[in-house]
Amino acid sequence: MKKSALLFLFMTGFFMVVTPVKAQPVKADDILGFWLNEEKDAKIEITNICGKYFGKVVWLKEPNEADGRAKVDDQNPEPSLQNRPIIGLELLKSFVFDEDEWNSGTIYDPDNGKTYKCTIKKGAATLLNIRGYIGKEWMGLGRTTVWTRP
Repeated sequence: MKKSALLFLFMTGFFMVVTPVKAQPVKADDILGFWLNEEKDAKIEITNICGKYFGKVVWLKEPNEADGRAKVDDQNPEPSLQNRPIIGLELLKSFVFDEDEWNSGTIYDPDNGKTYKCTIKKGAATLLNIRGYIGKEWMGLGRTTVWTRP
């Protein structure tokens, strides 16, 4: 009787260990809300507008220059856009959810004034993997950054 009970406990524990835990399916609106960039010096709000996803800067750790003026998009190659404030700046544009990722969008980098093609994938429950790239994604000419929920 004791051997049967021990065997049962062993087998129950064995199946609990080797049975893989299914990941939660990714839903289109999992991306919505507030995210901190990798450096944790900016907060971006991602919204859904007519079925596409957009993200704009809503907070900066250091929103002003040393002289007290608001930080602006001074690296933008378009002179008429160089005076727009970073807070309120749209970084993510026109993403579409497709199965388990958001793609067909772009990301703007205010540090260098360039816009890149981009895909976004959900990492763990509180992570987004944001991959900006040039050309085709599979070519490897890009960079991935990880955003977290605040």
